[in-house]
Amino acid sequence: MNPVEWIAAALGLANIALLVRRSVWNYPFGMAMVALYAVVFFEARLYGESGLQLFFFVAQAWGWVLWVRAGDGDSQVPVRWLGNFSRVVWITATAALALNLGWIMHRFTDASLPYADAAIAGASIAAQILLAFRRIENWVLWIAIDIASVAVYMTKGLWPTAGLYVVFLVMSVLGLREWIAAYRKQA
Repeated sequence: MNPVEWIAAALGLANIALLVRRSVWNYPFGMAMVALYAVVFFEARLYGESGLQLFFFVAQAWGWVLWVRAGDGDSQVPVRWLGNFSRVVWITATAALALNLGWIMHRFTDASLPYADAAIAGASIAAQILLAFRRIENWVLWIAIDIASVAVYMTKGLWPTAGLYVVFLVMSVLGLREWIAAYRKQA
């Protein structure tokens, strides 16, 4: 088994645990995790997910800045829901991104599982942006992403990563519950 994958998985556990608690300190762990996963996914010919890690690295830095500003010195940030129109826009844009990315990878690369890879990548981009803006819907997307990711990683024999995503799934459900409770408490 790949030791880089194991280290990335451990960093991912720390990242998600801090994220559920709405701690700005999730970001350094997330940045280290995605840097390592870029290599792991490239070696597995999951090019969409490998490239996604580069996006995640930049998005993590951006999210860190936004959360520090939003927290106003507090370690826990406020959260809220999207409006109905915004939800429709996010769903449409995410589907379009995933379908186009899947077609590009299918047509122009030797990508393994191009459409599944693209769906996970496209939804992950949307979820990461929603996370940076502290929208509760990010957790709903992460739950769907985690389920699909477990299947893809098991298919590719990435067992530590599949295990990590099972834990991510549980943590995403907890994150959704925690953020809904925080929202109700804020209101």
